[in-house]
Amino acid sequence: MIRLLRKAAIAVVPLVISGCVAITEDFDPKLGFAIVQNQTAATLGKETAWVQNQAEAAAVNKRVSQLLANKTVGVETAVQVALLNNKSLQAAYADIGMSVADLWQESLPVNPNLSVSYAGIGALRTVEGLIAANVIRLMTRERRLDVSEGRVLQARLRAVESTLALAAQTRAAWIEAVGAWETVAYMNRAKVAADAAAELATELGKTGAFPKIDQAREQVFYAELTGQTAEARLAAQLAKERLIRLMGVWGANLSFEVPNALPSLPRKIQTRNAIEAEALRGRVDLQVAKLELDALARSYGLTKATRYVSDLELVAGLELEEEVEEGEDGSEKSTNELSGILEVGLEIPIFDSGQARLRKAEFAYLRAANVMAAKAVDIRSEARSAYKAYRSRYDIARHYRSNVVPLRTTIEKEAILTYNGMISNTFDLLADTRAKLSSIILSVNAKRAFYLADAGLASAVYGGGEIESGGGVEMAAGDGDGDGD
Repeated sequence: MIRLLRKAAIAVVPLVISGCVAITEDFDPKLGFAIVQNQTAATLGKETAWVQNQAEAAAVNKRVSQLLANKTVGVETAVQVALLNNKSLQAAYADIGMSVADLWQESLPVNPNLSVSYAGIGALRTVEGLIAANVIRLMTRERRLDVSEGRVLQARLRAVESTLALAAQTRAAWIEAVGAWETVAYMNRAKVAADAAAELATELGKTGAFPKIDQAREQVFYAELTGQTAEARLAAQLAKERLIRLMGVWGANLSFEVPNALPSLPRKIQTRNAIEAEALRGRVDLQVAKLELDALARSYGLTKATRYVSDLELVAGLELEEEVEEGEDGSEKSTNELSGILEVGLEIPIFDSGQARLRKAEFAYLRAANVMAAKAVDIRSEARSAYKAYRSRYDIARHYRSNVVPLRTTIEKEAILTYNGMISNTFDLLADTRAKLSSIILSVNAKRAFYLADAGLASAVYGGGEIESGGGVEMAAGDGDGDGD
């Protein structure tokens, strides 16, 4: 009687072939964040932090509390607090870690597939063990690492772009909030004067020296101004809440205040004769688009390399075969035979020759190239528009400050003199007072629009998105409707 027993020992040939990048012990979860910090500091002059544990969170909270110790928060302080404390920005920084983890993953050898089989029919028993590795992934490892490295660079630049965007949004929110509170301050002053005029009109009406229609005009002006002041105060409160959200503060840190007036207009403004070239050099989103194009070019090379063979496996092992013979006297005699196993499996490209994948990669590259070209055109236009808005907003704000408001002030003074001399009536005086208040508010809105344009100019050069001016309180000379942001 013959009994056949086959055993296979597993070989580790694929592991020897593949090699390994030993970064498991040295893997830094903040790998590359120093580049984000340096570029942000060079552009904004601010510090950033990537919080990953409780100790770092405590340090950031302490720093934020120190910045907010001065109850009146300036624009630079608000931006710094936002860069340290905004949780959405922290979420954006996590993309850097994920891209580095992907690079780490690509650097590791592909896990081999282990298969063990057993078959037994009567006296014949067979045990086989095989290990298989994907040869294509081993052959294309270096190219895949190049693509992953490009993705890491993209993640870093996107983190810089997110940082610049948050800084621009916080700066704009601070300008909106301060401009809104400046409007409230002027409305309160006008309300005090209107209150005094309405009270005087009521007292004069009791003596019969003031007609009821003039009393009503004084009182309705005060009533309308009260409503407009409430609208302006609500707009200021909501603007401050937007700033609070961007700064990421809550609880005890909410006790800060913003100034009641925007800074005066600067005496001189920037001259940017090469604004387009500056934008093309400095825009982070254009750099991201270039990296995307480069990554697709590398991926296109990878697709071309695996066009015909996309799945190739190498299977290797050792087989130990034992044959046992039983003699007539009951003794057993066994013989062993060791042999190697090598199998190669590949996909046969009968129906799918890889042409469709190749064309898809080509069109993806073509699309990215056109997207980058369109972005370059848009960036040029955005830079020109931002600079034109900056110069024009300055001229408009200076015009209101130097011409319109002084003239309205002179008209109001003369109207008071003619009213006291019984030359003009109450309606004319109210119209002049209302017109002066409307001009002051227009002047405040023009100054706010200039500072927003100033912030938008920086965003157009370095990136961070467009800054749009929110609506301010508006007053018409003919009615008392007010619209708060």
